[in-house]
Amino acid sequence: PALIFIHGLLGSHLNWEKQIGNPQLQRYRMITYALRGHGLSDKPGNIEAYRNGRHYADDLAAVVEATASKRPVLVGWSMGGVVMSNYLAAYGDAKIGGVVYVDGVIELNAALITAHPQVYAGLSSEDLKTHLDAVRTFLGLCFQTKPDALIFERLLSSAAMASWAMTRATPAMTVDAAEGLPRAKVPVLMLYGGKDELVNVQPSIARARQLNARIQSKVYENSGHAPFLEEASRFNTDLTAFMDSAAIAAKGSE
Repeated sequence: PALIFIHGLLGSHLNWEKQIGNPQLQRYRMITYALRGHGLSDKPGNIEAYRNGRHYADDLAAVVEATASKRPVLVGWSMGGVVMSNYLAAYGDAKIGGVVYVDGVIELNAALITAHPQVYAGLSSEDLKTHLDAVRTFLGLCFQTKPDALIFERLLSSAAMASWAMTRATPAMTVDAAEGLPRAKVPVLMLYGGKDELVNVQPSIARARQLNARIQSKVYENSGHAPFLEEASRFNTDLTAFMDSAAIAAKGSE
């Protein structure tokens, strides 16, 4: 069985190092990639390449196809949740085995996203110093417990590689959760950090359940926006258990 990890805004495949290096999870085939506009992936200069959320869904479908993954479980962090919802809306769940939202963005609206107007304005700024300071602040907001300096600096360097056009376009990105989440008949798990400063946790879970009543959820009270780093061992155990239950569900539906 395969796992495909989908990072969030200003992230890259480096976000998942505590999963990739985990012995528990190494019995699975783990696949990471960088979203368009991030890391080592292509960075188109036009806003439309990022504003239309369907492009991200198509990119994910291409990863599923190119890696010949048989019903992989998708794990999406933050904006990665939007990518998965858009994938479900466009492609349904026939080619996947399960979905895990990690502090996932369900919809981009004021009810579900915490307001940080200065940070988001800074990310869109054309002034390099203002932009880079906002990137650092944004990354800091991801953690209740900050990772060690080496990891934080690496994630910060990776975040600074992201396309400015992408950063500007993302607040207006199209989100198809209302079409996508109801299409998921495979198991869906939502994991959130109780101290998340970027996403409103309970309203997000409630909105997702409105769209799909079968969604399971867990809240890690001691984590911020990144429980897969902040409480990695608990996260890895929960992910392993989910993989087992998704495999049983897949057998039952064959």
